[in-house]
Amino acid sequence: MKDGLKFVVIGGGSSYTPELVDGLIRRRAELPLRELALVDVPAGEEKLTIIGGLTQRMLDRAGLATRVTLSLDRRQVLAGADFVITQFRVGGMSARAMDERIPLAYNVIGQETTGPGGFAKALRTIPVALDVAQDMQELCPAAWLINFTNPSGIVTEALLRHGGVRAIGLCNVPISIQRGIAARMGVEPERIYTEFVGLNHLSWARKITFDGRDITPKAIEALIEDGEGEARQALAKGAVMGHRGVGDGESGQRDLVAAEGGGGAVGPAKGMGPVNVPPRHWPPELLRSLGMVPSPYLRYYYFHQEMLAEELAAVAKGKGTRAEQVMAVERDLFQLYRQSELKEKPKLLEKRGGAWYSAVALSVINSIVNDLGENHIVDVRNGPTIPDLPPESVIEVNAVIDARGAHPLPVGPLPLSVRGLVQQVKTYEELTVQAAVHGDRQAAYLALLNHPLVPGALTAQGLLDEILEQGKGHLPQFRD
Repeated sequence: MKDGLKFVVIGGGSSYTPELVDGLIRRRAELPLRELALVDVPAGEEKLTIIGGLTQRMLDRAGLATRVTLSLDRRQVLAGADFVITQFRVGGMSARAMDERIPLAYNVIGQETTGPGGFAKALRTIPVALDVAQDMQELCPAAWLINFTNPSGIVTEALLRHGGVRAIGLCNVPISIQRGIAARMGVEPERIYTEFVGLNHLSWARKITFDGRDITPKAIEALIEDGEGEARQALAKGAVMGHRGVGDGESGQRDLVAAEGGGGAVGPAKGMGPVNVPPRHWPPELLRSLGMVPSPYLRYYYFHQEMLAEELAAVAKGKGTRAEQVMAVERDLFQLYRQSELKEKPKLLEKRGGAWYSAVALSVINSIVNDLGENHIVDVRNGPTIPDLPPESVIEVNAVIDARGAHPLPVGPLPLSVRGLVQQVKTYEELTVQAAVHGDRQAAYLALLNHPLVPGALTAQGLLDEILEQGKGHLPQFRD
């Protein structure tokens, strides 16, 4: 570890960065930090400067002598890095808004990681991620790349297939599910173990244990009970059962499965769902038939028409897409971040989404640095883990993390109830990686054609034409 670790954050001007800094401060004993380099693009220089100032104040308040470096050129700071964390967004929030609005014009789900929106984001993101990997090969070949950039599973697959670096993909959804279940049961999160199977944003908790005892059926019944209870509350208040539940927008979204703030809260009225996925209760027959707890993102597949109708209605009423809502939150956040008296991450950051981001990233890094052999849920190369998928695929499963990296635990064949959906989405993901890496328009078309949320060949063609046209400034691989 020499005289401490060096972290390089690609996308350091992100509003998420104070969450990471807070985690580094909390883990100062396990992860002594000699340098934190924050990197962004010239268009993000102002935000990078603001985040750099807040970062320095947070570290000073904690009494840490960590060197903070700000750069608009990653090659200037990559040398000597132990960990490179990617959390960037090519094209910024305006590109995200485009990703969400283009599909809606074709009556298709508009979401930044799921469906055509995630496809468009992957096309922009993968070439940049591979550029980062190429620089790492030259300047810090022993470093680990910890990818949080969405769509995390697809980007991580591109890195492992073509990047030539040690990479692990992460997502905060599994830990949110685990903590939500613990909150519902009124127990410490460490006593709940969740066994996941699937892909990033397409996974299921297929086994849940409490102190080693299987409580999966009990957890499913608790989830059903919470959904029925909130439905009754909604009816009592004159709301429409099953539409949006009870709450006041983002801060009122409650869902056992996706409780982001599970620290000791019990029951449906205490949790807070992921602010980027509208809440919708799971029908009892669905949960009992699956025998598993679905990721919140599976709402887009299991309630396709209903979720689409809600998105279209929100835009028609002038509420905008999630990207436009996030822009407003970010404006308020950066106003706070500017204030010289602010020396800790603000409460408002919770509305940005990404809860437990720091906990997930730093737990995995800690397990690598200190060779702990802990169990974490990560995006990792499949190998023989799920025989229903190609070995080179990236899957989201439990893995043992030690100094050598991530070692996925045995999963075996996928449950028949989800096998077809996972294989179809994985086909889409493989074709998307091929399209992004090679600028292959035919692969791009086939990727959309294979996505379960794209209804047909003409829609796929129209979506592709518009995505390539509107995003051409960030898609140089397709110019020829």
